[in-house]
Amino acid sequence: MPSPESDIEEIVHRETRAWDDGDVDLLLTVFHPDMVWPWPPDAAAHDPIEWVWGMGRFDRVRWRAVWQELFDTHELIHNRRVIRRIEVTPQADGAFAVVDVDTLWRDTEGRESRWRGRACKVYAKVDGEWKMTMHTGLLDYGARPG
Repeated sequence: MPSPESDIEEIVHRETRAWDDGDVDLLLTVFHPDMVWPWPPDAAAHDPIEWVWGMGRFDRVRWRAVWQELFDTHELIHNRRVIRRIEVTPQADGAFAVVDVDTLWRDTEGRESRWRGRACKVYAKVDGEWKMTMHTGLLDYGARPG
């Protein structure tokens, strides 16, 4: 039987595969229906008083459309993700993964957009299945994916 840590690792890798393959449907399997996604305006905004709403609460139709538009209008140049830590609650009903991300996109006009920093991805186990409930935006803590 897999451990909760290996279950969380699988979800992080599944999310990475979804970005790599431009697979919106695979990406949507990661999220809990109550997922919320606050976002810092930049990688130096460590104080949440400055944060804004990135995607808001999970809405399958809206989120699918947003991610599909990204995949349709951008080429993925690279997507480097390194899991730095996975921590599971003593009850094995909650977990978080610390992931360093360096993702580079290029749009159809050649403009680049880079997602770079450290994320904390928070999960809950509901009805025997792990789902992401919250994700901080990418922050720069001085560490770089490697």
